[in-house]
Amino acid sequence: MMNMKITLLTGKTFDIAKEVGFPIEVVVSNRAKLLGLRIDAKKRVPILTIPKYCSKKQALNFVIKQKQWIDEHLQKLPVRKLFEEGEKICFNGQELVLKHCQDLHAGVQIENGCLLVSGEKDFFSRRVRDFFRQQAQKILYQMSIEKAAKLQCKVNRVIIKDTKSRWGSCSSLNNINYNWRIMLAPKQVIDYLTAHEVAHLKHQNHSAEFWECVDFLADDAKYGRDWLKKNADSLNRYI
Repeated sequence: MMNMKITLLTGKTFDIAKEVGFPIEVVVSNRAKLLGLRIDAKKRVPILTIPKYCSKKQALNFVIKQKQWIDEHLQKLPVRKLFEEGEKICFNGQELVLKHCQDLHAGVQIENGCLLVSGEKDFFSRRVRDFFRQQAQKILYQMSIEKAAKLQCKVNRVIIKDTKSRWGSCSSLNNINYNWRIMLAPKQVIDYLTAHEVAHLKHQNHSAEFWECVDFLADDAKYGRDWLKKNADSLNRYI
């Protein structure tokens, strides 16, 4: 359950955001024993986790004491960015210039080093993002099943998500999730990420055997891993 109100032992509620004077959301957890804070990078708000019952005084004091921590971490979030006409971007390892072509009938297409985008200019960035997500579904699915075949494993589904906390994940049901923004990275990085997630089909851990499997599947796993560590923020700024 997520909101901005806290239920007290008395059964009454109070709006913590109103009390502290800045946006904050609340997760009431039956399992939580202590108050906790994290930053939701997508919503750009702090998330307060509290036990099922918590006193107003406890919650307020905790948030007020953590105000500096909240401000510092919010400031560290990358500046949000829209795709803009004339901008040079990397798509699946290919450098492209974004170009608005209102009368183009083919939606979005690649031609002569440009990504041509049709429609009204107000929807330019959204159309580029949608194109990336559609292509990510096709390209990452194909890469995943090809790498899985090398391990004699099977991919159930590939799902493209709008997450910023992680680049990919692999479930016990053999479903692989990818962040669409990985399509903005160099090809070796995309290759590494698919290798990483497919390796989890065989090893649901980060053991030595897992990393050996990643190295087997990727052309240059170290390069991909290092590049993502250094450049994650530059990709995640796109919305």
